Amino acid sequence: MTSVCPIPPTTTAPATPTSPASLTAAAALPARTPAGLVGDTPLLWVGEPFAAPGRGFWAKLEGRNPGGIKDRTALHMVACARERGDLLPGAPIVESTSGTLGLGLALAGVTHGHPVTVVTDPGMEPMMIGLLRAYGAEVHLVATPHAVGGWQQARRERVEELLAARPGAWCPDQYHNPDNVTAYRTLAHELIAQLGRIDALVVSVGTGGHSAGIASVLRGYFPALRVVGVDTTGSTIFGQPAAPRLMRGLGSSIYPRNVAYALFDEVHWVAAPEAVWAARSLARSRYATGGWSVGAVALAARHLAATLPAEARIAAVFPDGPQRYAGTVFDDDYCRRHHLLAGAPAPEPDRIAHPTERVVTRWTVCDTVVDPLTESAAGPTGAGDGPAGAAR
Repeated sequence: MTSVCPIPPTTTAPATPTSPASLTAAAALPARTPAGLVGDTPLLWVGEPFAAPGRGFWAKLEGRNPGGIKDRTALHMVACARERGDLLPGAPIVESTSGTLGLGLALAGVTHGHPVTVVTDPGMEPMMIGLLRAYGAEVHLVATPHAVGGWQQARRERVEELLAARPGAWCPDQYHNPDNVTAYRTLAHELIAQLGRIDALVVSVGTGGHSAGIASVLRGYFPALRVVGVDTTGSTIFGQPAAPRLMRGLGSSIYPRNVAYALFDEVHWVAAPEAVWAARSLARSRYATGGWSVGAVALAARHLAATLPAEARIAAVFPDGPQRYAGTVFDDDYCRRHHLLAGAPAPEPDRIAHPTERVVTRWTVCDTVVDPLTESAAGPTGAGDGPAGAAR
């Protein structure tokens, strides 16, 4: 006798559709091009046990895009360059990436018919290199970090060499391209449509594109919005000195001009073991998780949920999913080799009054946010004199 799976008592039986049209009304629209698969990503409530009882935040799951959050900016930057005539039909695209933008550019290349070359370094996961090549991208690995700018600067210099050798090739220059910012207006609009009201936004900061693009739109609708930037220890973006960085996808050894310093109310620096703990805890408690950036963002959002009023509506952007981190964040042997399994982080972050107060090596927060290049030129007392150096 064939058994029938009963509907659990807590589940309401779906109504029987009265017409075939009802069956497809809630389905995602079919996509005629790969680009049509990007966007409209879901939100997931992240509450206890990851957050304190009665507290939590909404996670925007950008890992549901084909390659991650940077699918949005890759497609937008390429489309804008084609429209301006900067990128001619069939011309090569060459760019530096730690991974996620490379996948987005491969997607844009397939969509618009451009060969794609990405320059990366030995820190890129073998799985990511394999995926990029599977999607038709040519992958170049630099062998030696730059003496001052580290792997990031070494990659950029290699990009310049490739561009010089390939007439007509185009580089998106994600670190300084304003199209990298405007690409994320759609993500901000999705958040507004999904949540209605947003009181706080938690975003990782690397090139500065998605943090500036989302926060600038949201603040136009919600002037009191609290914007929390999440960086990694060893990153120079918010005024700390450069140091070797294990985490990829957030942080920088250079100063991207897309970072909109005046939008931030506070910045959190998170160390690699703390991000690993948060990413793994998310996996066990909420199933939806990701890598370094997701762990760092989740840790800051968890803290914000505990300290803001219970009714505050917090949106946290998770840039990607967990798949590419199976050999790093979620690999016990890798984590032991790099001393990443130190247990739960401190219940509260350290706090400093100014980004240059001291070098931070663990989770630390600062509510004075300045552009380090402006402050370097003007001195600490002049840091807030211009728009780029304004602190919120």
